Amino acid sequence: MSEKIKQSIISFIRKIGTNTLNIVSMMGYCMLLFLEVIYYSKSAFEKRHEILKQMYYAGVKTFLVVSIVALFTGMILALQTGLELKPYQQQALVGNILIATLTREMGPFTAAIILIAAVGSTMAAEVGTMAVSEEIDALEMMSISPVKFLVMPRVIALGIMLPVATIYINLLGSIGGSIVAYFQLDVSFEVFYTHILDSLHFKATYVGLLKALVFGLMVSTISCANGLRAKNGALGVGKATRDSVVSSFLMVLIVGYYITALFYGK
Repeated sequence: MSEKIKQSIISFIRKIGTNTLNIVSMMGYCMLLFLEVIYYSKSAFEKRHEILKQMYYAGVKTFLVVSIVALFTGMILALQTGLELKPYQQQALVGNILIATLTREMGPFTAAIILIAAVGSTMAAEVGTMAVSEEIDALEMMSISPVKFLVMPRVIALGIMLPVATIYINLLGSIGGSIVAYFQLDVSFEVFYTHILDSLHFKATYVGLLKALVFGLMVSTISCANGLRAKNGALGVGKATRDSVVSSFLMVLIVGYYITALFYGK
């Protein structure tokens, strides 16, 4: 084996090791940051105006895009499901499948993806800009905790608003599905909503909302953690924003699977 190939293999292994250490380091940093958020949550009432401001950005500012995505998600699910059931004359069951899919998985997942793109990236960019411009250092010099001042309000706000967005997506997705069922699958609104109410189980609802809560806390923590660790100017802020979006998206998929397996697995 030539020396050049040996060096390439060593470089490849070193890169894998470095990336693994970076991932483990970020996971540990996020966990410690979240523990700090829990500690400073005792000051939530004191920071209520900032929390409400962040809730406004996460909820009202994303209302239009959430509405459009929710409506068409329900329409697409109903159409695809109904087309498969129609040859068997079972298209009336589309409501059962739609509400189960929305409450268990697609509601919280869709809400998380939208808020990762619209809110999580903004959090990472805002906090990252403050970090590279030494505003975080200035807060620490004034004995003001950056976690209490910046991170805690954002984590609480997204932890509240993501379950709210999930409920809204489930509702609007059902409406979108009923429109498709009525006009394209010959299922009346009465039959559609009767099947939805028959299949709307308490367990599916609370598991979906639990997922949304976990996703909200996780996405906001990851976004703020990447922002706090940003360095090297504007380039570092861009990297922190990109890393926060990618990491949040992957963690939503992974954690979502394990929550489903925990409650519905054997």
